[in-house]
Amino acid sequence: HRDLHSFPTRRSSDLRDVIGHYDADLALLQEVDSLAKRSNNHHQVDLLGEMLGFRYRAFFPNVRLRKGGAYGNAILSRYPIVEAENIDLTIPARKRRSVLHSRIRLRVDKSGHTRSLHVFNLHLGLSGRDRKIQLRKFLDSHPFVHFESKTPVLVAGDFNDVWGTLGPQLLAPAGFAGLKRPIQTFPSYAPVRALDSLYFRGEIELIRVFRSRLKVARQASDHLPLIADLKIC
Repeated sequence: HRDLHSFPTRRSSDLRDVIGHYDADLALLQEVDSLAKRSNNHHQVDLLGEMLGFRYRAFFPNVRLRKGGAYGNAILSRYPIVEAENIDLTIPARKRRSVLHSRIRLRVDKSGHTRSLHVFNLHLGLSGRDRKIQLRKFLDSHPFVHFESKTPVLVAGDFNDVWGTLGPQLLAPAGFAGLKRPIQTFPSYAPVRALDSLYFRGEIELIRVFRSRLKVARQASDHLPLIADLKIC
């Protein structure tokens, strides 16, 4: 299954072109607008879903905008989202942060056998101390803390992980594997920072992951998207 992870966008048509080019089964997006003046008052998760034929969608607004509307995390899926919830990672007196969780039911073989994939789309803070606190909150949260070790879990998004320490320090001890080496995604016009990443655990295999080189991807966002091919074992 092909997963496309992208960062904030206001240009729905550009993001449509990027996701459409890679024929993604899942798209994990951050800073997606809802009823915001800057994005023509669209509810972007539904607009993109209709443009691209994603029947299943999850969205949670994190930040309210002064001029009206809000933005937050979104998941688009070609497979049924059987449940979705938002896990609050906010630290008091800090900007609101969260991880959006969706349980997605996948058909894994031609006989019709299905299996659940738990997808967590997160957007962590700008402070290194905050990011560690937020990630620990996630690891201690329901439902994650109750998962069996074989349960397929994907965690992806904007980690804002400037130094690349979150994976080795917090996710690896929790049983997660990640990228063999960081992929630079920010800023999109000349990427030098690997702020975006993905981690996986359980009976799931990463086939390949790469950074988009499409010109339209540089226009759609200030971060380049990561495209990953994943296999549920």
